[in-house]
Amino acid sequence: MVRRARRINRELAEIYPYAHPELDFRNPFELLVATVLSAQTTDLRVNQTTPALFAAYPTPEDMAAAVPEEMEEIIRPTGFFRAKTKSLLGLSAALRDEFGGEVPGRLDDLVKLPGVGRKTANVVLGNAYGVPGITVDTHFGRLVRRWKWTDEEDPVKVEAVVAGIFPKSEWTMLSHRVVFHGRRICHARKPACGACPIAPLCPSYGEGETDPEKARKLLKYEMGGYPGQRLSPPADYPGKPAPALGNG
Repeated sequence: MVRRARRINRELAEIYPYAHPELDFRNPFELLVATVLSAQTTDLRVNQTTPALFAAYPTPEDMAAAVPEEMEEIIRPTGFFRAKTKSLLGLSAALRDEFGGEVPGRLDDLVKLPGVGRKTANVVLGNAYGVPGITVDTHFGRLVRRWKWTDEEDPVKVEAVVAGIFPKSEWTMLSHRVVFHGRRICHARKPACGACPIAPLCPSYGEGETDPEKARKLLKYEMGGYPGQRLSPPADYPGKPAPALGNG
């Protein structure tokens, strides 16, 4: 299993050499806020919403002083906007009062912030500070169970098992590659098995569409010729930028 898992990671690295966080951000604070907003919605919807949010509240100090009703209106498209507003106000005040307006670079500090759990903390650590971390979102958990790396359902237990399979240096990029594959090819309900480059390594091959032509029609984002989730993707991203809010 370990050998197969590591080979899958190597294959994914060749398939997605451009794998990256799919949230737009320019600094650790923006990444932290965007990750909190991404709960129960798509990264695309977050990316379409955050330009107005960060224009209004560019720093933790600005956000901590926001009028809740005004922030709620801005982030309404991401859903659960009242709870998310409460989290953003709380974490911004904590950053202002306890960390000098800076996002901390330690897991223990991050998880103490309102609305921030291990998943969000690992996203920030791995992508803003270069600290290796495994991000167990719904895609990651689903794929590692499909690949029989673990049968654990609890994200913390999944993180621990996968951390034992791969060297620490691989954790952050492994997370991106697995999530990319889950969003583009290995979907929850209709995995595109017949168009999957790692099909020979997959113990669950056949759960989805195996006909190559039909499977190709299931591919998403750049794999299917469609825009990605970022309005401002990295320079090496081969797909199209996503449209701004109201433009499709």
